[in-house]
Amino acid sequence: MHKESVSHQSYEEMAEYYFRDIDNKPYNAHYERPATLSLLPGVEGKSVVDAGCAAGWYTEQLLRMGAKVTAVDFSSRMIEMTRRRVGGKARLVQADLNEPLAFLADASQDVVLSSLALHYLKDWTSVLSEFYRALKPGGVLVFSVHHPFMDFTHFQKENYFLTELLDDEWNTPDGKVKVQFYRRPLYQIIAAIHRAGFVLEELLEPMPADAFRQQAPLAYDKLTRTPQFLFIRARKPQL
Repeated sequence: MHKESVSHQSYEEMAEYYFRDIDNKPYNAHYERPATLSLLPGVEGKSVVDAGCAAGWYTEQLLRMGAKVTAVDFSSRMIEMTRRRVGGKARLVQADLNEPLAFLADASQDVVLSSLALHYLKDWTSVLSEFYRALKPGGVLVFSVHHPFMDFTHFQKENYFLTELLDDEWNTPDGKVKVQFYRRPLYQIIAAIHRAGFVLEELLEPMPADAFRQQAPLAYDKLTRTPQFLFIRARKPQL
């Protein structure tokens, strides 16, 4: 995500909101996070990259699981929130996922986790190549993104097969915030994974957890009929 983008400024503004409120939102707490965690391998003693760490929820969970974590985000404010959450227990790096991740040595990581971050990047060629380079043989990539069907229908687009920039506006307790992200068809997501050299292991379109229904029954009902996010686990082949 380029530092001059609308989304960069928006996430700088939303850093406190993410730190303070996002953990209790049902789409995060009872939908995205359970599904993403279900795809993770065991991480105790492993080196893990939290790519697009936001306010550090996954960084904290990975540390609790015994992982050695490098947390990366393009937003200095998000890095600040992650530091507030985990102190010096993780390596924190402010970096743009569009650029080479030179701070990650070749074949140095066991897992790369990226939660709801890759849809902010137009071209996945560089970032997936960098993830592949940094992972050890047999290493795992786990990520979540907006579901192509959801973006296509919600924004009433005319051509599903395009990759295009979308403008959205989010309501937060601190006011409305404009964000931008890219939607792309499913085949482009899968093709990008294969072009980078990964083997696709699992693809999830999960149901929300029961706790979601108690917190937001109408949204829960919608998620049982239409997906919101897409979840993927891929592996770098063994030598």
